[in-house]
Amino acid sequence: MRLRDHMPELGESMWINSSGVRREDIIGEIPTLIYFWSISCGSCKKSIPSINQIRDELKGKLNVISVHTPLSESDNDLSKIRSAVVEKNITDPVLVDMDERLSDSFNFRYVPAYYVFDKAGMLRHAQSGSGGIALLHRRLERVLKENS
Repeated sequence: MRLRDHMPELGESMWINSSGVRREDIIGEIPTLIYFWSISCGSCKKSIPSINQIRDELKGKLNVISVHTPLSESDNDLSKIRSAVVEKNITDPVLVDMDERLSDSFNFRYVPAYYVFDKAGMLRHAQSGSGGIALLHRRLERVLKENS
């Protein structure tokens, strides 16, 4: 995805913590953070507490959608994904992208990957790989100011 692209459809995949979220459910009111992670990704495990902190600090001001994407066949074990969601206190809606359809539409190279959309659903920031939570936080604050 490139900056100013519109948020793609999230799809009808399996969801945890939700019965499903559609793009039209989250566009229009507040910005959205969509982040991709995998149970076999060490950097993801380290970054999830920071995402949880952002989620909690910005509750009511930011939609947060988590997407589990497999890095290997063993990452498709739903019981392990559910356990990781509980263990890492991921309370936001989690799309389980076993067929990698959503991951392919975002076209990222590394996890964790973070995408910030303004309230109109346009991509305002994208980053992937380990680290960079401070940068993500600054971009979120900028988008929140512009959308208030």
